[in-house]
Amino acid sequence: MTKKEGSFKPLIFIYLVSFLILFLWNQVPFLQEGVHYALDPTLGWLLNWNLTLGMLIVVFVISFLSIVAQKYATDQKTLKEIRSEQKKLNEEMKQFREHPQKLMELQKKQMDFAKQSMKLSTRPIMFTGIPFILLFRWFNDLFTANSGYTLIANPTFLGFMSWFWFYLVFTLGFSILLRKVMKVV
Repeated sequence: MTKKEGSFKPLIFIYLVSFLILFLWNQVPFLQEGVHYALDPTLGWLLNWNLTLGMLIVVFVISFLSIVAQKYATDQKTLKEIRSEQKKLNEEMKQFREHPQKLMELQKKQMDFAKQSMKLSTRPIMFTGIPFILLFRWFNDLFTANSGYTLIANPTFLGFMSWFWFYLVFTLGFSILLRKVMKVV
């Protein structure tokens, strides 16, 4: 057992708190107002300065912080070992396709590795889950008409993408790049 093994219990707690934030966002004024008080003068200023470039910077910073959390909140060595073992098992499973008994045994091992890998790789969510939910709610308020905080109602990025798709596409791209540069499993 490693000290950074992880567990599903904190993850369940983070999900419950995140759902509470989602559902109480408009009902609990200090929650929404507090987030706007902190983010409007900082990230809001950046988006007011140049919407597309500002959003690109925000997405890069979010991706970077997420990758840093993954690198230091997980046991990278153990994850690499698990992934290596999973590759070996996949090769073995290809050899034993015609032997159902042996294949079942290998699949059981594969499931054990998958569970262990999932426990290890979800640990960073404990550090990033709630801030990301708050950030998404803030983005939604800024870019949705009639929210009371609208910066620009229904903006398009690069001429055709909504804020959500812009965020998703560039987060995936930055994450792939940062994982390789920072050698994160």
